[in-house]
Parts: sequence; structure tokens; C-alpha cells
Amino acid sequence: MDNLPPLNTETLWSILNEAIDEAIVNQLLWYYLGYRYNRTANKWEATDLAADWRTEYPEPPDFFDSRPAAMKLTRSIPQENKQLLKEKLGFKGYKIGEFGPKQTRRATAANWLLSYMQIHGIQ
Repeated sequence: MDNLPPLNTETLWSILNEAIDEAIVNQLLWYYLGYRYNRTANKWEATDLAADWRTEYPEPPDFFDSRPAAMKLTRSIPQENKQLLKEKLGFKGYKIGEFGPKQTRRATAANWLLSYMQIHGIQ
């Protein structure tokens, strides 16, 4: 979609700081996972999606409301990229008592996108 923010560290911080709506975070994840928006059909389709995602999620999941989808996203981050939020962004995490599942999923989304950037050489 044309209205998605660019994939950069500013966008990742906006995700972590809850400055970007969950719907947009989902769409960013969908796009970089390989879903493509079909304007004619007015829906996201599994056009360039990896086979394991296509089988399990032919329709793009809501990563904030689906624990299994969020877990699959977490597991799809290569081990060597699991700490990128801390290593590359200096993210110290959320304060105890001030976060819940939604913030955890935001961190997962940001980490997955940062891993994507690392793998594809995006600055």
C-alpha cells in the first residue's frame, strides 16, 4: 500500500513508542512477509508469501490479536537477530508494570522488521 511508512529506524521507534497504529504495524509486517495488496479486490493476498506462511496464514493475521501468529513471527527471527533491538537501536525494553501483550507484540514486530532490514541490507 502507498500509505505505509518507510522501513527505517525512525519507523521502528514509532512502533515501539506506540506512535503507529496497530493496523499499520500489521500492514508493514504483511508487506515484508510477502502479502501484497490487491486494489481491485480491495484485500491483501499471499502473492509473494513463503510457503510455510501461505499454508498456515493464507489470509494475513492480526499479530496483535493472534497469539499463534505472533509466536510464529517470533520464531521466524533468526537466532543471531533476536537481540537486534538492544544491539542496533539500544532499546532497553519496556518498564515492568508498564507493558502488556500489545507492547510485547510491538517489540516483536519491530524486532522482526529490524531483522528483515539486517538480512536485506536496508539501512
